[in-house]
Amino acid sequence: MTQKPLTYADAGVSIAAGNALVKAIAPLARSTARPGANAELGGFGGFFDLKAAGYDDPLLVAANDGVGTKLKLAIDLGNHDGVGIDLVAMCVNDLIVQGAEPLFFLDYFASAKLDPVVAEAVVASIAAGCREAGCALIGGETAEMPGMYAPGDYDLAGFCVGAVERARVLTGTRVAPGDVILGLASSGVHSNGFSLVRRLIADNQWKLDRPAVFDQDHLLGQLLLTPTRIYVKSLLPLVREGRVGALAHITGGGLLENIPRVLPEGCHATVDADAWPLPRLFAFLQAGGAIEPGELARTFNCGIGMVAIVSESDADAVTAALEATGETVHRIGRIDAGEKGCTVRGSAETWSAREDWSATHVG
Repeated sequence: MTQKPLTYADAGVSIAAGNALVKAIAPLARSTARPGANAELGGFGGFFDLKAAGYDDPLLVAANDGVGTKLKLAIDLGNHDGVGIDLVAMCVNDLIVQGAEPLFFLDYFASAKLDPVVAEAVVASIAAGCREAGCALIGGETAEMPGMYAPGDYDLAGFCVGAVERARVLTGTRVAPGDVILGLASSGVHSNGFSLVRRLIADNQWKLDRPAVFDQDHLLGQLLLTPTRIYVKSLLPLVREGRVGALAHITGGGLLENIPRVLPEGCHATVDADAWPLPRLFAFLQAGGAIEPGELARTFNCGIGMVAIVSESDADAVTAALEATGETVHRIGRIDAGEKGCTVRGSAETWSAREDWSATHVG
């Protein structure tokens, strides 16, 4: 018997579908073009011209990240319109804390079998995040890997490169006792803590397609999938003006473990947890799992997605400038002389993280 000649498609991979996707998303990439990049797809690599972007003595800063298990929630709900923004945000918010302007972005999309409709929606979301951050989507990889993923599942990774003039790098060395800690409001859970969120959903049998009990105007699933806020355009002018001493992106570990990462020796951050209202979404999650306040503070951003440390003399002006860009800003603490670390004090309890960033309950 003559064996039928096998093709790549017989193994579950469609080269034609991949080529069609590249053609479909090319306009999305072009929509992110910026000085230094023409944002065309199709080559073996993407070029970026730092001179055309206006840099004289730049340092390159690179970051990569994913969306975590928030992606699984998006897949289960069939809502792919925000995960690309999450992907970009997790990378570019890490770059701005170094003082770097995000320049270009590359993505990795992997699935068992390419669904062009889903993939295009995800890439459109990535392009939207890139436009919001001011960086160019210059390339990526779409991988079909039968047997590696369950049907309908996919995974994402993002890679971003930014630049900062050598004299403008933020390293925390300008932070000093007496400085003010400003907290920029988050848009929700962002992209950390979703393994716990999904456990809470399962344990409580929450209906994600129904209005949230604390917000009847929005579905619970919609609120949980709110994209991560991108802070680049509001912060970059202040960084370039030299009005920010340090920035901390509040991701996994919360305020306790992320603020110490940008402090010099001899500086201790003291945060007043009563200085801003705990968003109702976080209170709902806390109640759903009887989560201890300290655990809540280490797992979620609790309403603060970015921290800016500024001098007392600049605090009011920086706050006004950020609010003019649409940010909600809270004055949440101060920098004291002491062991490098962070203490969060609330009306009920106090928590502290030392220089090794290991959180210890002290009250």
